[in-house]
Amino acid sequence: MTGYGRSSTQACGDVADTARGWAYTWEIKSVNGRHLDTKWRMPSSVRCMEQEFENLVRTKASRGRVEINLHLSIFKPELLGIRLNRPMVRAMIDEVRALAEHDGLDFLPDYNRFFTISSLWEEDSSGVDASLAKSLSRGLADALDDWNTAREKEGHSLYNDLRSRLNTLLTLHAQLAKRVAELGPEKAKAIEDRLAAFLAKHDLQPDENMLLQEVAILSDKLDVSEELTRLQAHLELVRELLEAGGECGKKLDFTLQECFREINTCGNKAQDPHVSRLAVDFKAELEKCREQVQNLE
Repeated sequence: MTGYGRSSTQACGDVADTARGWAYTWEIKSVNGRHLDTKWRMPSSVRCMEQEFENLVRTKASRGRVEINLHLSIFKPELLGIRLNRPMVRAMIDEVRALAEHDGLDFLPDYNRFFTISSLWEEDSSGVDASLAKSLSRGLADALDDWNTAREKEGHSLYNDLRSRLNTLLTLHAQLAKRVAELGPEKAKAIEDRLAAFLAKHDLQPDENMLLQEVAILSDKLDVSEELTRLQAHLELVRELLEAGGECGKKLDFTLQECFREINTCGNKAQDPHVSRLAVDFKAELEKCREQVQNLE
């Protein structure tokens, strides 16, 4: 589900964190998705906490493509955990000095050169400062809560829209059921007339039992009452899932697929222009419901 959430040390009035030597802002953006797919953007100095952050996100969400950004400012150098590999630097200097002495040259090391050699700089492998790690986790939890609040507002709007569309589907279903009830006798009479005309054309004497049997068989092939009954049950399940709330997106999606299956069968079997038009309207409304359901967890 789409949504946006944010938290920061400044917004929370957390002067203590700034005094400790850091400030940060968490930003969370999400769009629709069938599964939970997170994309992280954070400084490399706290990348080791990604799995812990990921676990925290999964306690708050189950679907969607989520982009999470951490803007972190460190004011105290010791918190960055950056160290120069001094033994390596010393070894390099000693080797170059020995070479210069061998060639009879004066040697004065240019220490500024070591700033350009990235392999000499290492990050502290002991991990993120404990206080900073705790603060970041707390900030992420606040951002997730803010994000979920925004998603809940959208969820209420989606719920109202789906309820309205469900009422439309129930109305169309009632019209279909009424038309199918009228269609039965009409189809039986039409089949009977066709068979009688065929027998008369070929100068055959009709067998009353055979005629009734054929009419019954053909009428049964055109009957869609079972499909309408199942369709009614599926629509009632949609209503129950909406009323129950919670993580119902996938169940709603599967149920609407079953609705599509039944209404397609109705439109194909009935062989009636009015039923076909109602089936088209029904499928159009169903498709709108499926588009909305993709936004739900």
